[in-house]
Amino acid sequence: MEFRGIMGGFYRISEWIMRLSVINVLWVICAIPFFLFGLMLLQSQTSDQLVQTLFLMALVSPFTIFPSTAAMFTVTRKWLTGDEDAPLFKTFFRGYKENFLQSMLGGFIYMLIGVILYTNFRFYGNQTGIFGVLRFLVLSLTVILSISMFHFFSILTHLHMKLLQIVKNSLLITIGNPVRSLSMIVLNTVIMYVSFTMFTFLIPFFMGSLIAIVSFWHFNLIFGKLQEKQQELAANETEKAESLQQDPEEKQDGQGEESKR
Repeated sequence: MEFRGIMGGFYRISEWIMRLSVINVLWVICAIPFFLFGLMLLQSQTSDQLVQTLFLMALVSPFTIFPSTAAMFTVTRKWLTGDEDAPLFKTFFRGYKENFLQSMLGGFIYMLIGVILYTNFRFYGNQTGIFGVLRFLVLSLTVILSISMFHFFSILTHLHMKLLQIVKNSLLITIGNPVRSLSMIVLNTVIMYVSFTMFTFLIPFFMGSLIAIVSFWHFNLIFGKLQEKQQELAANETEKAESLQQDPEEKQDGQGEESKR
């Protein structure tokens, strides 16, 4: 039965609230160790406790939050590419299974780079002069890495590529499309800020799913423009090839006319 008018609007809103909350709860459940350490992080009282908890979160994240996030992006990809009625549980766990290995290995790569950047940032933090510039450089690389991580999940669930190609293309898209990438990270930061400081109920029910939608929506816009450029280049190459084929034929026709004369 299809509702119309105001009732139809309320039905659609409630349906999307249900969808977003279901995949967000599944996301949290499949990454419980990560979120438990996150709770410990909020209760840390000393800098040593903070660093230790961050280390533990980084250690478990490739096995927990990365595969779980890949599964969540699998569902949001379905929604944003036209398949709004995709079965939630089936799509989520199929995405979890299919992308587990690549997401886990990608998690190791991102966490390793993150630890290196964090170590360098702390080292250069107490330095002055040229080392202050290096600290800013490390901070900039950290921002780029953070943005590329969202693109990583979008590419992982949307395209069939090898792991290193996914990581490389995630970084290239981040650097090559700074406006869209910055827009994405700003919106995601706002969602996280509101979730942690104002409406904490968003964390278990909506935070992750909203971030996934914002991230894949931006990636889809970028990817669509890249496809348009590739099609234009392919069309131009086809026109050039056709013109090159026509030139020899015209020359041959001209030579034939001269010989007849």
